[in-house]
Amino acid sequence: MTIQTSIQQKLQAALSPAFLEVNNESHMHDVPEGSESHFKVVIASKRFEGEKLLNRHRLINKILADELQGGVHALALHTMTPEEWFERNGSVRDSPECLGGSKVK
Repeated sequence: MTIQTSIQQKLQAALSPAFLEVNNESHMHDVPEGSESHFKVVIASKRFEGEKLLNRHRLINKILADELQGGVHALALHTMTPEEWFERNGSVRDSPECLGGSKVK
């Protein structure tokens, strides 16, 4: 099973999201081809209602503790309630370009 699939399955099972998207953004970074080290998670769940952003992120980090201890180097989180997701018209900002590693000139 890929790390991306594991992330998707764990978040789906734990949070029953109205919307979930897990993107492997490793190709945007200075890592070997086929790496699974940088991810962006966009998730809308009723479980986040009444929770501050920090608590939402802590919950995700707890659910994905094994992945974060392993090969995941970076995890961009966009955590919303379903209402917040619809207010945003289903969109979040694009991830910035990587400036780390050998890409820094």
